[in-house]
Amino acid sequence: MRCDLIIPAVDEVANIDPLFDALEPLRGGVLRHVVLADNGSTDGTPEAAARRGAVVVREPKRGYGAACLKALKWIGDLDEPPEIVAFLDADLSDDPGALPAVLAPIEQGRAELVIGSRVKRAEPGALNFVQRFGNGLACLLIQVTTGRRYHDLGPLRAVRFDTLQRLQMADRTWGWTVEMQVKAALAGVPTVEVDVPYRRRVRGRSKISGTVRGVVAAGTRIIYTIIALWWRHRRKSQA
Repeated sequence: MRCDLIIPAVDEVANIDPLFDALEPLRGGVLRHVVLADNGSTDGTPEAAARRGAVVVREPKRGYGAACLKALKWIGDLDEPPEIVAFLDADLSDDPGALPAVLAPIEQGRAELVIGSRVKRAEPGALNFVQRFGNGLACLLIQVTTGRRYHDLGPLRAVRFDTLQRLQMADRTWGWTVEMQVKAALAGVPTVEVDVPYRRRVRGRSKISGTVRGVVAAGTRIIYTIIALWWRHRRKSQA
């Protein structure tokens, strides 16, 4: 099945070469296009990715979802869209080598959305207390509002392209991953979680967990997104 990989990135130049080294065995086989969605880098990230053969799209307006949407626009304009779209952060915390395991349930027809769950295989210190607590709270809220139990909101994931189009993704911020999971739950999309390794960031600082402001802003947006999507669905069902 054709799979295109989206990598949203901001100022990750130090990680680009090791990231693409890790992706090299998958390119041309598992992966067709690798699309780096640059979100306003000033350190040469897009240029470094282009040198490694990535398709580079630019979204100067900051927002994780905004970067993903710009990459999806490029993919959607292709004459031959992919059957699967995968997402991977550029910081190398997620192991690119886990991509085949994440893609497998879709290729086998067992799922349309696969979430790479970090909670069981994260190395010590990779997920701090605040991250684990926030993940757990968000997953609990999703279960209460949709009835579906998730264990993580991990960024490493894969989804059928036609399913993603039906979900009509719109969030331009850190609510992107939770929007996908809530909408998939409400729409009854067959979903599987696959345990994946998760490592401590070696280079640079996380845009979320690296600052108190980032943690608070992302957490607030995630909770707001869950409640807003549930309320919208509830009102639509009652109409």
